[in-house]
Amino acid sequence: MDALLTAFVAAFLAAWGDKAQRVAAMLAAVTGRPATVAAGLVLAALAGNGVAAFAGAWIAETITIRAMTLLTAMALLFAGASGLIQRRQPGPQAPKRLLLPSAFILLLAAELGDRTQFLTFALAGRFDSAPLAAAGATLGMVAGCMPAVLLGDRLMTAVPVRGIRYGVAALFLVAGFITAVNALQLT
Repeated sequence: MDALLTAFVAAFLAAWGDKAQRVAAMLAAVTGRPATVAAGLVLAALAGNGVAAFAGAWIAETITIRAMTLLTAMALLFAGASGLIQRRQPGPQAPKRLLLPSAFILLLAAELGDRTQFLTFALAGRFDSAPLAAAGATLGMVAGCMPAVLLGDRLMTAVPVRGIRYGVAALFLVAGFITAVNALQLT
């Protein structure tokens, strides 16, 4: 259960101000079909986080607990550092036809190699539970992006996304630093 809850919280926090949240907001605003965008989001989150979790569990079998803890610290530090990078809002072009496959592909591409995937990878290996880490990260990412799907263009004016993003980045940096120090003290 630790993997489920930790991955949920990490993915929920990492989703705020992230590329997937912005793409989901743009798609929902331009198409006016938030339910279809939400379905694409769920499928993309499940696919991306599933692959990351199972890869993390597989790698964890080949390295020591200290290395896995350091990998988790690096994922947290990466999540914090990437949260400090300014993001541009995607353009307003969105497909009107075949929205579900388009939303799936766009949202999956937005998450590939992003901080949510690194966190899911590290947490699945750290807790040795790929299914729970994948489920938690998927639920957290969907929960974090759902306000964007529902609010569309109004997200940036209704919610202080930039402040949340910087606050979460600071939180990830502190957690990464503490995890790294703890990993180096293991005997």
